[in-house]
Amino acid sequence: MKRFDLITIFPHSLDSYFGTSILKRAQEKKLIKIQTHDLRKWTRDKHHKTDDKPYGGGAGMVMLIEPILRALGVLKAQNKESRIKNKGRKTRTILLAANGKQFTQRDAQQLAKYDRLVFICGRYEGVDARVEKFVDEKLSVGPYVVTGGELPAAIIIDAVSRLIPGVVGRQESVEHESFSAISHSPLANSYLEHPHYTRPEVLVWKGKKYRVPKVLLEGHHKKIRDWRASKSKVKK
Repeated sequence: MKRFDLITIFPHSLDSYFGTSILKRAQEKKLIKIQTHDLRKWTRDKHHKTDDKPYGGGAGMVMLIEPILRALGVLKAQNKESRIKNKGRKTRTILLAANGKQFTQRDAQQLAKYDRLVFICGRYEGVDARVEKFVDEKLSVGPYVVTGGELPAAIIIDAVSRLIPGVVGRQESVEHESFSAISHSPLANSYLEHPHYTRPEVLVWKGKKYRVPKVLLEGHHKKIRDWRASKSKVKK
């Protein structure tokens, strides 16, 4: 079973997403386990404070390092026990940050090799930069800023989970989708899958007809393969 741990101040913000569809079934089949941890649990003051004003001034608040380190300490201790019991489980700790390395399908393939992924979900202006000394890598899901690290963590968990055998109904669906179909190639992260069609064969919409490409209806497997290959793209 692959385990995902999220350190966050909003531990229930992703319940609906993790509790539906493929990720829900994967958890029920015990292929993955997703657990959120409330960072406030590791604070020491009566107000359970997780942020403070930045040194040097400026807008916004910065998340405190000490509660995060306490949380990591507990999770690493759990991992040590698990490693002893399960003979060497591998864990990777990831900080989600807008200035991190941009996440790609190749990263998903690498992260799928680990038994456990721990995510630190920042908020506000981010986390105390010293946290970076205690993580394995810093990732971003794109060249833009979102409110917190929870959605990026969910995206990475989804992408990694799909690569675990049994999570997606047909493994062929994973092997031939965008960014994965030629994963052995240096161009894997630029590959875009061919278009897909389903019923009706002829769509009539506002007086116009939109047809499924004829080659897909003829049942000639080689021609279909050739057409799909011609419609697949490598982004420049």
